[in-house]
Amino acid sequence: MVYMQKEQRQTTILKLITANQIGRQEELAEILEKKGFSVTQSSVSRDLLELGIIKISGYYALPQKPREAMVFGLLSLEIAGENLVVAKCEAGLASACAVRIDASQIEEVIGTIAGDDTIFIAVRGQKEQKAVLKRIWELFEK
Repeated sequence: MVYMQKEQRQTTILKLITANQIGRQEELAEILEKKGFSVTQSSVSRDLLELGIIKISGYYALPQKPREAMVFGLLSLEIAGENLVVAKCEAGLASACAVRIDASQIEEVIGTIAGDDTIFIAVRGQKEQKAVLKRIWELFEK
């Protein structure tokens, strides 16, 4: 039952941040309360982290794949666990994408391991994962 509520709450969060400009966790918590969810600021914070939500221009948003990213082979980024980001790439291009990530020397990235179409990106910690998502997308926009 708790898992079901969490899943519904996170789905609602995704819908809310897509449709509205929400800039504070407290604001999001108030909206969720009005929609019938029992939340605390810390549970909202965990949800945002698990969903990979980032702040863009002061408002919560989903990291978006830039149109130019496909040119370089990067298809998606997803948080996995507390110290890992998984990148999906076009077949055969993971190594090239990993080289680009490594060359950028993103401070929060410890290292990468690339297969054919997947890259495991080791990150210093859970707090840094959102920043890494944003920095990698920015890297592939150029």
